[in-house]
Amino acid sequence: MFTATEENYLKALFRLGALSEGGKGPAGTNELALELDIRPATVNGMLKKLREKGLVEQRRYGKILLTEAGRLHAVEVIRKHRLWETFLYEKLHFTWDEVHDVAEQLEHIRSVHLTDRLEEFLGYPSVDPHGDPIPDKEGRMPPEVRRTLAESEEGHAGRIVGVCDNSAEFLQYLDRLGLSLGLRLTITRHIPFDGSVELESAGIRMIITRKVAENLLVD
Repeated sequence: MFTATEENYLKALFRLGALSEGGKGPAGTNELALELDIRPATVNGMLKKLREKGLVEQRRYGKILLTEAGRLHAVEVIRKHRLWETFLYEKLHFTWDEVHDVAEQLEHIRSVHLTDRLEEFLGYPSVDPHGDPIPDKEGRMPPEVRRTLAESEEGHAGRIVGVCDNSAEFLQYLDRLGLSLGLRLTITRHIPFDGSVELESAGIRMIITRKVAENLLVD
């Protein structure tokens, strides 16, 4: 049995790239504290508990790795979170900027049977409302072929398939711009002066900032 706090630590380590494919490598105590928005001194006590449960290893220079057991449990919590986000969005009609905070609470429900039935009820979705992949029950992530708008060349045509920043403020800003998942667009110009990007969608042209372009994923 794991507490919600322990599960949040495992998720944070997974997000930071520990043992994840293409990740950034092992995280340090300061990076983990920053990710969780807590003091580094608080992190050390929890890491001791996670080590005792065989969920993390600490290497030289304080680097932290998820063990295979820790990785699997982190992925299980992420799977529940993204399934609940999908349920809230598709069935209860929450907006995509509302679902994260509610799913943060629901992800700690322990019933595996409930999670499996939820996935079946939703039709085995592969991505959540933000375009993030939903792991299957064996802990496998669907393959991703996507890049940011900022990385895409002029003339590239595709769909918005995800966001790097799923904060409510950013998602609400995208709503005001009329940008959403599935929207088809063409990159007409990169503007060297400030890194902004000119887009065309359904005959309408717009210019988005570099920061927005760096946080929108396209196929």
